Amino acid sequence: MAGWGCPHEINDVCSKISNLPCDPGMKGCVLAGRYVFGSETKNARLREKQAREATPAADEHNAADHP
Repeated sequence: MAGWGCPHEINDVCSKISNLPCDPGMKGCVLAGRYVFGSETKNARLREKQAREATPAADEHNAADHP
């Protein structure tokens, strides 16, 4: 079975986030906001990013309809 490894995880500890226990997707994690996790609390940044990306597209569409 294949797996992945985070370059910030050393001995189950995140060297990027104050040496806290590694918990992929936690606040400050390089994976947060980039991937969908099983826990919705870890998906908050991703959902915010998706909302921001959807808003400008709607604004551009409305501007094209009303010159």
